[in-house]
Amino acid sequence: MPRDFEPEPCIRLRDVRMDFPVPGRKRETVQVLHGITLDIPDGRLTAIVGPSGSGKSTTLLCAAGLERATAGSIEVLGTDMLALNARQQAAFRSENIGFVFQEYNLLSSLTVEDNIALPARLAGRRIPRKTVVDTMTRLGIAEHARKRPESLSGGERQRVAIARVVANQPRIVFADEPTGALDIRSGNVVLDWLQALPAQGTTVLMVTHDPHAAARADNVIVLGSGLVHRIIPGGDARAVSDAVLAAQSADEESELES
Repeated sequence: MPRDFEPEPCIRLRDVRMDFPVPGRKRETVQVLHGITLDIPDGRLTAIVGPSGSGKSTTLLCAAGLERATAGSIEVLGTDMLALNARQQAAFRSENIGFVFQEYNLLSSLTVEDNIALPARLAGRRIPRKTVVDTMTRLGIAEHARKRPESLSGGERQRVAIARVVANQPRIVFADEPTGALDIRSGNVVLDWLQALPAQGTTVLMVTHDPHAAARADNVIVLGSGLVHRIIPGGDARAVSDAVLAAQSADEESELES
């Protein structure tokens, strides 16, 4: 798909706000998202970056329905996520969404092969074993098929998480710091696969603190103080780093003025 063609958004956030209760203080909340408005294009890799505390992961979790936004509207694949109850959201995720997190989220009681097939089983579907085996082979983990996750390295576990996504072919993948716990080589393998997913029709939304990882994206959303600071094209790690520093400076100036 040509980079100058902007596809229709598959995720729409409008004035999304998120308040969290303050521990030990009844009725007191802290606002993390102050009104996020975003369009995430279909079939692209989009990265979210920003200073610590800017609301990166909260934005991703709200978009996926793993956190319920306090206000605003969230539409994913044409579905109003805030109109669904928790059970309906879970069913929607199992049909349409895959996840790659820093913690891997693999079940220690299952083998690598069974972990890969698990999302489809939970959704009442079955992935042909050949598909699972072929996916493990492509990701270089076929020799670990009958092993448990605890016997694998961090990079191997993250490749299992990627294999789970590739085999199940979700419409959207949410990735939260997918390379945060990996060495450079393992991280690059994971980024290679995330970057390749749009070719199979999958939209990827990735949160990262690493400007080099973000530069792999088609578009980079820079957050600051729970708001969209700016949106820039991917491809240039220095430009990403500079944009994050600018957002951090703007946050600091705002705090001084207040």
